[in-house]
Amino acid sequence: MGSRTKMEVCIDSVESAIEAQRGGASWVELCANLLEGGTTPSLGMFRQVKKAINLDIFVMIRPRGADFCYSAQEVEVMKEDIAIFKEAGAHGIVFGVLSPEGRVD
Repeated sequence: MGSRTKMEVCIDSVESAIEAQRGGASWVELCANLLEGGTTPSLGMFRQVKKAINLDIFVMIRPRGADFCYSAQEVEVMKEDIAIFKEAGAHGIVFGVLSPEGRVD
């Protein structure tokens, strides 16, 4: 029995979501500001992408570009964003956090 290759595609617009689905994506990672490495998209963008495709959508949770060392306030923003996207029907979230020394925290 052969295994099917899975493909995640990072997207930042409704158009790129549609093209990812046409191209055979298994699921998508929805981000804003891909040139900055990806940040949290708007709820409006999430809702429009959800209407446009029939794939699982994983949402990037990242309040800003640059490093992955967040202040306590930024972590609270991230927690709130996670709750919002969970309620809106996201299939999952994507995030990363490092300690000030650059270690996984």
